[in-house]
Amino acid sequence: MKLPSPPRCVLGIESSCDETSVALLGADGRVLSSVISSQIAAHRRYGGVVPEIAARAHLQNLPLLLDEALAAAGVALSDVGAVAATAGPGLVGALLVGLSEGKGIALGLGVPFVPVHHIEGHCLSPFLRLDGGPSRPVPDSFTALVVSGGHTHLYRFTAAGIDLAARTRDDAAGEAYDKVSKMAGLGYPGGPVIDRLAGSGRSGRPFTVPQLKDGSLDFSFSGLKTAVRDRLSSLGVSPATGVPGDRPALDEGDLPAGLLDLLADFQEAVVRQLEDRLTRFLAKEPVPLLTVSGGVAANSLLRERLASWGRRKGVEVLLPDRVLTSDNAAMIAFAGLRRAGRGGADGGLDAPARSRWPLESLLPC
Repeated sequence: MKLPSPPRCVLGIESSCDETSVALLGADGRVLSSVISSQIAAHRRYGGVVPEIAARAHLQNLPLLLDEALAAAGVALSDVGAVAATAGPGLVGALLVGLSEGKGIALGLGVPFVPVHHIEGHCLSPFLRLDGGPSRPVPDSFTALVVSGGHTHLYRFTAAGIDLAARTRDDAAGEAYDKVSKMAGLGYPGGPVIDRLAGSGRSGRPFTVPQLKDGSLDFSFSGLKTAVRDRLSSLGVSPATGVPGDRPALDEGDLPAGLLDLLADFQEAVVRQLEDRLTRFLAKEPVPLLTVSGGVAANSLLRERLASWGRRKGVEVLLPDRVLTSDNAAMIAFAGLRRAGRGGADGGLDAPARSRWPLESLLPC
């Protein structure tokens, strides 16, 4: 069967959680424009994402971002040859906003609509460039580590499909960052503030890297969270409950003694567990190429250490530009471009919004 030609320009829409994003990509994967509107300020007072607030913000932001993305790319809506939007996993109310917008635009233009799996977008994001060049070639086989607020998963991509090699059994790494930040009174989101403060601390009392009794490569961060809570108490810091109004965020210039070192120990434990699982996975099978993506892939220690791990182990490690570690429409457009170019857009207008959607259920692309 002859596959359709790749569309000349792909419009991508992302609205799975608390970032609204629109992007345009050329047929060669070149990022023509990528705009993102964050909702952190709207959710910070609640200590986490409020689904209703997120959905309403997407409704307000999408039309403005669409105009901004088209202007930045220097194209007209009529130049779009396919539309891709995140269909899941994510918050259903938030997903429906972008999914409905994308379907409406595709219907109006008479072009294919491609429902995109959010995590596939993350896995592919390291192949994108923001220097104006085309995307890097995507091999048939590679390994992908996704480290975010909702996922800490390791996948095998092959020509036959996608396999889940390891997953988190409890908290995801990004979720652990947010919970530790709340307990320490540092506010939300936790990743950026802990990364910044941990850099001024010294890791001298490392936490134990958990090993599962069944020998699995799965990840686990809930025990680390509990160990941090106990050590906070020993420092005289009463762990915050995370309930809105429990207490104001601490002034970073007036932190309790030892807290910076504790945060450095916590961050070291997260990265050491990732290194441990990757090393054990590599002992079982070759990993010529590893992509690392998701919000926690912006973490400075993770980027430094996994790049170093790759050099030592002879593994090519691809990390996305920091701008592409957060939820963004460029990665959604790229996943949509690949699927549209390989005949993966059939029945796209019937795609539902999915709160859960196993990545390994996707057909090969």
